[in-house]
Formats: sequence, structure tokens, C-alpha cells
Amino acid sequence: MRHAHLPVVVVGGGVAGLATALAMAPAPVRLLCRAHDGCGSASALAQGGIAAALDPHDSAAAHAADTLAAGAQHNDAAMVQWLAAEAPAAIAWLQAQGVVFDSDAQGRLQLGREGGHGAARIVHAGGDASGAALVQALRARAQAATHVQWRGGVDVDGLLLREGRVVGVRTRDERGRHEQVEAAAVVLATGGIGALYARTSNPPGADGAGLALGLAAGAEPRDLEFVQFHPTALDVPGHCLPLITEALRGAGARLQDADGNALMAGVHPLGDLAPRDVVSRRVAAEQAAGGRVWLDATGVDGDWERRFPTVLAACLAHGYDPRRSALPVTPAAHFHMGGLAADVDGRTSVPGLYAVGEVACNGVHGANRLASNSLLEGVICGRRLGRLLADVAPPAPGNGPLRVVERGASLPPAQLAALHALLWRSAGPVREAGSLRDAWRACSALAEVGWQARLAKMLLRAMRLRRHSLGAHWREDRGCPR
Repeated sequence: MRHAHLPVVVVGGGVAGLATALAMAPAPVRLLCRAHDGCGSASALAQGGIAAALDPHDSAAAHAADTLAAGAQHNDAAMVQWLAAEAPAAIAWLQAQGVVFDSDAQGRLQLGREGGHGAARIVHAGGDASGAALVQALRARAQAATHVQWRGGVDVDGLLLREGRVVGVRTRDERGRHEQVEAAAVVLATGGIGALYARTSNPPGADGAGLALGLAAGAEPRDLEFVQFHPTALDVPGHCLPLITEALRGAGARLQDADGNALMAGVHPLGDLAPRDVVSRRVAAEQAAGGRVWLDATGVDGDWERRFPTVLAACLAHGYDPRRSALPVTPAAHFHMGGLAADVDGRTSVPGLYAVGEVACNGVHGANRLASNSLLEGVICGRRLGRLLADVAPPAPGNGPLRVVERGASLPPAQLAALHALLWRSAGPVREAGSLRDAWRACSALAEVGWQARLAKMLLRAMRLRRHSLGAHWREDRGCPR
């Protein structure tokens, strides 16, 4: 073992962080997350499964082509081809970790279809509880692994730098006590930014904290303007909304306006299974015109408690039974295609700092992520990064002073809620120059108050600089090029 006594610190307990930690065996890993039991990640809430070309009539090339089309050809084509080619092996690895995927009576994996896919290639585990099943299995493996030291209930609010290199983290526990942890390398696997929006399918912890920390340390960003909005969250009061999985539309559910008319008729050749940005804008347009949008899933066959237990429970909890009546739906911030610029091995522009999963941007998703490619990316990129770090010698100890780069104080609750509303109004599925400018100015005024405002300012700057529409970034300025 070449790590001496310094572990690699992995920040985040979702699929990407867990896959990284497991792949590092036998090198020592310290895995840190905010929740004591590792719950609360966006991975655990993921209802979509994992995309993989497993059908004999399907192919990795077709999977890659669909990924590039959804990403508006803004993707890194080599990364996309690698992702699609590695997908079947990722399914096999997850099965070896104890993930039980849904299969038919003959034991063959059941393959579903979601928006943007030209074939049925989505593997689920426990129906729409796939993310929870993956996290549960990988978490059990990590907690049993002798090379992984798990510590929950801590927030990483600073990075330790020496001579320009990240050499550790600073943690803060629930009592406000700080601790410095030196490391051979630091991996940010902290998830996305969805919780910065007033309406989101993400958990509260997906607030961009890891992205803000990496940026504060000088890591280069990439594609910050590309935020995906899921078109069908349950339209109920609140911040973090229940997601209504796209697999329902793959199983026959249909979007309708208040009069029962097909919402997507004539909008896109794939209709209700058009890419998410197309469907989200159509739903948002209907809402802007004063209407409400409904998802009619009453014709979906099968056992809901087996196929869609998460959706069924969430709807019943809010007084809706999707088996008997249509559901009110709304777009919600769902996934960030942008993040810390990372190469295929997860390296950022700051030595010693790596990023994997949604906090990273390696170009695989382009301008709009294809459904069910995110858990796949977390698994295969995490495994690749873990294998790399398991064989990387720690840097020679420097002689320079140790410096702590802090994320900074949080906005007070009232100002944070106002920021959420501001981003939803100005940086949602449809964007306009004047609104983006005004929001950027408002965030500039708050930049010294809280880190969320500084991060939002950077997101808005990227949105302002890309003046033409591309993928999930849609501009409706007068004379805006398409």
C-alpha cells in the first residue's frame, strides 16, 4: 500500500461517493457525509433506474447516439461512448454488490423505456425505488469494508491547502466543533444544486455546497448554465416536491391540459417521451398561460405497489390516487449537467482535488442529461476514480504553511428562501436577458452575506454569457438565436 497513514477523504454518501470508496480497496478511505446513516442523497431518491443496452436488438452505439441527441451534441463524444460501452459491466458489478434488479418470471432483467431513449434499456431495482436500492446495497458494503472509515453527521466546510495543493478538509459537527483531517487526496461527491431552486425534486442537502467549496479553492467550473428540469413533479405546496417518475409515461401515462387535451400533441415526434427540456418547457408554457397540467396514469397496467411504490405512496400522502385520477404536475429543478470541470479520471484543475458524480462536469451529459444516465455515471466514474486513487502515491509533505479555504457563512433563512424564489423565476426552464441581469444584480448585493448568493451569482453569469438556446438552457430574448 502506497498511502502510508493518510487516507483519501471522500465527501458524500451517494452512489458516486460509495462507488469511489469501494473501488479503492485496500487503500484507506475516510467517507464523510452530513447524515449519520448516509441517507438524504439525491441518489437515494432517484426513481429512474440505470440505462444499459442489454437487449440483443439494442447496442451501446444506439445508447451513445441517444445520449448525444439529448445533450444537444454538446457532450464529450469519447466520454459518451465510454459510458455506454461500460454500462452492461456496471449492471453486473452492482449485482455482485447485492443489488437485486427487477426481472421477469424467467429471470431476465426487465427493461423499461424513458424519455429520449429509442429503445427499452432502463433497469430498475424495486420499481421506482431504484436509487434507494442502490444506495442501501452500496452503503452496506462500504460500512462492512475494513478499508473504509465511515463518519456521518459532519459537514465539510473548508479545504486544507498547502503550496497550492489540497491536502485535507475541515469538518464541522452538529455542535459546531471543527476538526482538520489531512488526506492523500480529497474527492468531492456532494451532488448537485437543485435545492437552490424554490421547486425541486432534490433533497435539501443538494444545495451546491460541494460545488461552492471547490470553486472557493480555485477549481475551474464548466457548463454551469445547464440545469435540467424534470417535467413531472407533483404540483403541491412545498420546496422539495415528490417526483413522478418518467417511467410512468413509458408505461402509458399521458400529459393533459385542464380540458383533457394531449399536451404534447404536435410538439415533438416522441410525444410524451420527448427529451425532458422539451416537455418541461411545454408544461411551463401552459402554466404561464394560466393553466394547470395533469398526468393521467389511470390506464397504466400492473401492480402499482410493485412497479411504482414510491410514486404511489407520495401521491396517497398528498391525497391523490394515481390509479383512479389524474395528477397535477409541474417542472422542478432536477439535475445539474454543469459543475467542477473534471477529466475522465475525476481530476479538477486544483492538484489533490477530485470530483465525481453530479458535482463534477466531465462532458458526458452535454447540455441536457439523458434519463437514467446519472446513476450510471456515478457508478462507472466512481469505480474508475477509486481504482486510480488506490494506486496513486501521496504527495511529498510540503514545507509551506497550511491554509484553510472556507465555503463561508450561509444566508439567513428568509434571504435563502428569497434566493430560491429568485432562481426559480429567472433561471428556470425558460430564461430572458433582463430577468437574468436583475437576478445577477440581486445576488451580487448578497454575495458578502452568504455562500449561496455567491454560487447563484456564478450560475447566473454563465446563463447570461450563453446568449443562444442550447439543450436545457433556453433563452427567449427578442432576436435570440436558436
